[in-house]
Amino acid sequence: MPFELFVALRYLKEARFQTALILAAVTLGVGVVIFLSALINGLQASLIATTLGSQPHVIMTRLKSPPRYTPGDDGAVVLALVAQPPQKELVINDWQASLATARATPAVEAAAVIASGAAFATHGIANVAVALRGIDAAYDQIVPVSKHLKSGRFNIQADQAVVGVELARDLGLVVGDKLRLTTTRQSGATLSRATQASVFTIAGIFDLGSRDVNRRWVLTNLKAAQALLDIPGGATTLEVRVKEVFGAERVARRLAASTGLTADSWLQINKQLVSGLRSQDSSRYVIEFFVVIAVALGIASVLMVVVMQKSREIGIMRAFGTSTGQTLRIFLLEGTMLGGLGAVGGVILGAVLAEAFRHLSRNADGGPTFPVAVTPGLLLGSSLLALGVGLVASVLPARRAALLDPAVAIRYG
Repeated sequence: MPFELFVALRYLKEARFQTALILAAVTLGVGVVIFLSALINGLQASLIATTLGSQPHVIMTRLKSPPRYTPGDDGAVVLALVAQPPQKELVINDWQASLATARATPAVEAAAVIASGAAFATHGIANVAVALRGIDAAYDQIVPVSKHLKSGRFNIQADQAVVGVELARDLGLVVGDKLRLTTTRQSGATLSRATQASVFTIAGIFDLGSRDVNRRWVLTNLKAAQALLDIPGGATTLEVRVKEVFGAERVARRLAASTGLTADSWLQINKQLVSGLRSQDSSRYVIEFFVVIAVALGIASVLMVVVMQKSREIGIMRAFGTSTGQTLRIFLLEGTMLGGLGAVGGVILGAVLAEAFRHLSRNADGGPTFPVAVTPGLLLGSSLLALGVGLVASVLPARRAALLDPAVAIRYG
């Protein structure tokens, strides 16, 4: 056994009570860091999964023309009368090139074309307003509807449609029922309203975790929606899923520059959620900072006490030929061992706390409130942090011990 390690272990054994106290402090600190990080990471993952469960990472739309101000009788502009551009001006007619560009972008995982608009859904005597969304097969890679089906199957071919659980409940729909969709559109120079209707068979019923989505969405074939919305061959949006969710804003800017369309990332659309996530991260870092400071001060205090108590012994070792470097390494090893042993205990404590919380925090249906994300990376990072804190905290006591004058330490120690 190396001389430095032998002496370091002896000092730790002789100060058993002090060693036990600081090991308990390091264990508790590492356990708190692991549990807190796992809790916040799990909460954030749950919030992001819920938000993006029915939402793409990037939405691409046509550039909107500026509002049209209606002039008054005397030629002055009446600001209260603002005419928004008609639906026709928002249609993307050359979407094929933009879709190909999006799919060819390295950071993009999937892209799909959407034709959406307002419609009325009728079943029997029930009639409700819905959001009609004509999609292609790639849409299931953007929003995994097929994984959230409560009944039936994800089929949007021909006259098939898929609806949310709330809408199915409101209209009394089950798989196999017929649903009539009616749209209205402006017709001719007389600005009269024309209606168009189609009947679809319910192929599946989904639950995407959003009440508004489950109550309003009707998913059907792209061509059928284009015909109902009177936008033959056109689309209203292109929706994109990226490989890294927090890189969506960068991808959105790139797609906007390469396609000429407006591209909004989920980070822009959900600014309040992103602000909340950042606040959670800030709170976690502040708490972890003070935990680390407390652990470092504890280790440094214990080692400083050991240096004071063992100053005569240190002086004798120096007098018998122990070098400054060896003395320095003795106390650096002590701090590192305290950090390492505390890391092992903290990993166990953090994992136990996370598992206990996972079982105690349950929804009404018995499922976990949100996943507590204890990952190997978190455990390894926390362990390395504890080792680093132990090493850094031992620098000052080690330096003090190494600079002791042997004669003074023996005489007055």
